[in-house]
Amino acid sequence: MEIKVNFLDKLRLEAKFDDFTVIADQPIRYKGDGSAPGPFDYFLASSALCAAYFVKLYCNTRNIPTENIRLSQNNIVDPENRYRQIFKIQVELPADISDKDRQGILRSIERCTVKKVVQEGPEFVIEEVENLDADAQALLTLAPAGARTFIEGKDLPLEETIANMSGLLAGLGMKIEIASWRNIVPNVWSLHIRDAHSPMCFTNGKGATKESALASALGEFIERLNCNHFYGGAYWGEEIANAPFVHYPNERWFQPGPKDALPKEILDEYCLDIYDPDDELRASHLVDTNSGNAARGICSLPFTRQSDGATVYFPSNLLENLYVSNGMSAGNTLAEAQVQCLSEIFERAVKREILEGELALPDVPQDVLAKYPGIVAGIQGLEEQGFPVLVKDASLGGTYPVMCVTLMNPRTGGVFASFGAHPSFEVALERSLTELLQGRSFEGLNDLPPPTFASNAVTEPNNFVEHFIDSSGVVSWRFFSAKADHAFVEWDFSAHGENANAEEAATLLGLLEGMGKEVYTAVYDQLGAVACRIVVPGYSEVYPVEDLVWDNTNKSLLFRADILNLHRLDDAALADLLERLENNELDEYADIATLIGVEFDENTEWGQLTVLELKLLVHLALKQFEDAQDLVSAFLQYNDNTVERRLFYQAMDAVLTVTLDDELALEDYVANFRRMYGDARMDAVLGSVDGSVRFHGLTPTSMALEGLDRHDRLIDSYRKLHAARARAAAGG
Repeated sequence: MEIKVNFLDKLRLEAKFDDFTVIADQPIRYKGDGSAPGPFDYFLASSALCAAYFVKLYCNTRNIPTENIRLSQNNIVDPENRYRQIFKIQVELPADISDKDRQGILRSIERCTVKKVVQEGPEFVIEEVENLDADAQALLTLAPAGARTFIEGKDLPLEETIANMSGLLAGLGMKIEIASWRNIVPNVWSLHIRDAHSPMCFTNGKGATKESALASALGEFIERLNCNHFYGGAYWGEEIANAPFVHYPNERWFQPGPKDALPKEILDEYCLDIYDPDDELRASHLVDTNSGNAARGICSLPFTRQSDGATVYFPSNLLENLYVSNGMSAGNTLAEAQVQCLSEIFERAVKREILEGELALPDVPQDVLAKYPGIVAGIQGLEEQGFPVLVKDASLGGTYPVMCVTLMNPRTGGVFASFGAHPSFEVALERSLTELLQGRSFEGLNDLPPPTFASNAVTEPNNFVEHFIDSSGVVSWRFFSAKADHAFVEWDFSAHGENANAEEAATLLGLLEGMGKEVYTAVYDQLGAVACRIVVPGYSEVYPVEDLVWDNTNKSLLFRADILNLHRLDDAALADLLERLENNELDEYADIATLIGVEFDENTEWGQLTVLELKLLVHLALKQFEDAQDLVSAFLQYNDNTVERRLFYQAMDAVLTVTLDDELALEDYVANFRRMYGDARMDAVLGSVDGSVRFHGLTPTSMALEGLDRHDRLIDSYRKLHAARARAAAGG
């Protein structure tokens, strides 16, 4: 994690990382002002807090209350060497905790990350650099120089693949940092990488080795840059909205037909039959969310139709709404990227067919599994930790290149079905296992949902979305039946030799053709790497096609400008905004940041603002106190917010109750309200009621997005891609 330090007045320092700012000072005896803890104090506190975190985690997973657990840490300094210290961590436990859990709590503290790093002895490298952003990818080198490791599916050695991708990202101005590594069982590695300047841009990688996991993470990062996935749903600002191109230099903008009809230039008959079966789709449904530039038309991106090589234009809005990241990949070659894209599409489509159909899969026989000792070692590592593992053939009788590894957690009754796909049986199986543990600790396996016999819980659309996001959706108990719906097949769709990926891509495309599916491909190489996006209408969608009409992300255009200009709206405009918020079937607990596509700092009132709270604040501004109090009650009952915000609304509830009661006088209660809630908070509450304070806590902004540092960092990341694409289009 990159931490940038600024020098403030006197001895005060400011450390910035992610969305947080930490101030450090020195005690007065060391010539400081004593206004904040010193750097070493933060270090001491970090180990105590880390220990307490692991205690809390242990107790939460076993429903052990922590109210009466106390923890303390003291550092005992060696009088002859103050840098040699003993950290004594003591825990006071209630009498009703069992001996087993007492030992478990002590063992949990042993897992403290701060403790382990200190015990390992971190190495410090201190150096001067001309630019802090230089040498951006220095931490991404794992293997010794000259090493060449080949794995199935890669057209270049892992070391060369990592070097090429790291260089490309550095050239774009992306400073990639590794935020975490995990290797909790043998031969299963995962890591989390992100752009240090824009941490919202992140990916996870997985593999049987450190190198393969890193290559996976970097490949996914480049894939998502090429396909603009990091910036999906976000507002890109007026400058980009009016630039010569918004997404790609080869995009085209088409004007709607009469009566909001779809432009004739978009899609083809095959696609329209799938996307608009009831003739309900209109051009206004397909306005680009990122630019919001409806006057410019429908932003459409060219794809090549597999059957005849024709160019078909897909609205950017349609791609964002239905496909998310499904069918995106980057590779050393186009064929390598295509195999990954198509494998991913099969993995998710077959997974959906199995889970929604509540199918039971055949076990992989032990003699077959024994051919892959590295995978067996990882499975045994899970079994030894008390997690039963089922290895299943998900090919549906040898039809598709898909495998499944399912984990059961007897501690919580939860299950996790992880799927993987690739033309090679072994690679698909390895991907299933590494996907299972990607970014997860053993504690993370305690959050899995239990299986169910309730079919409607399994088949409802949002369950599949949960499975798509992180495989954490609900699984049917019927999935675990010993009576399989298909026989086991030791399938193999792989090819070998110099053109293996090209042959495998042709095989996978042939499977789709045999199913009667049309395939559309876009290739992106303007950033210096080959990436592609493959769409299979009627097969690779993540969200249902009716979302284009009924739950389109560009509903943000109904609200974005007014919400960002909230402090400038008069009463008529506020009433109009309120009516739209009421009449568009919005989830009251959905966050405003997602609704309008703006990245607010999560730790601010804007970052935690929900539709319900926004409506509440508008009612207050319009002096509609009865409606406001109804929403205050709902906020206090259901909304998970900061202590400060909750106290503000508790005080508001009290003031509104008095205000609305003809028999009560506010002046009779204000003095004690102030004693209870404090002068500053009560000034805000009373001001919100008398009209002198509007939208308490929400700092003014506008469509220019001033003051929104987090969002600006995200869009600055996109500007780097936009500039690179412009240079490539100009031949520079």
